[in-house]
Amino acid sequence: MSPETIRANYERIRGEVGEAVTVVAATKYVSPADMGLLAEAGIEVVGENRAQDLERKHAEHGDAFRWHFIGHLQSNKVKVVNRTCELVHSLESESAARRLSVPALVEVNLAGEASKSGIEPDELPAFLSSHADVRGLMTMPPATGDPEASRPYFRRLRELAEEHGLRELSMGTSQDYRVAAEEGATLVRVGSILYGE
Repeated sequence: MSPETIRANYERIRGEVGEAVTVVAATKYVSPADMGLLAEAGIEVVGENRAQDLERKHAEHGDAFRWHFIGHLQSNKVKVVNRTCELVHSLESESAARRLSVPALVEVNLAGEASKSGIEPDELPAFLSSHADVRGLMTMPPATGDPEASRPYFRRLRELAEEHGLRELSMGTSQDYRVAAEEGATLVRVGSILYGE
């Protein structure tokens, strides 16, 4: 993993998704020691999956990035997120919502997959009334080798956001970020495609 490779990939992805879309570098598999390479490469926004990793990486590199939380948020970990992040992408529990003091996106399980986090679409109106600072929605479509297979999920998330007057849409990962951008993503979460050769 070199800063030059990361920078080239980052610039290419930004060019593909357009200026209105924030590219969030997913750092789940990036060691604290390697976070400096991301800063060197010009990465501005990072997304962490685990609160304990977030705490450790933020302690070492806090001022180098804008920090987002993109993993499953347990209510007992909210304090760490409140202290370090500007946005949570994955709010789905009432107890976490009550403790959270930073803006959030609500994770919606559009595929109905039991293995996936997120609330059901029909639970959204009640959930939105429980947390004042919801900026938008996030979803994870089923894993697929075909980016086009994700399009209906992204389109449905955009429609849901419009119905509820929400602006931000976190959708699209390394497998389908281009399609997500076409469907209105304002944030894409990319990992492997950013760090690979």
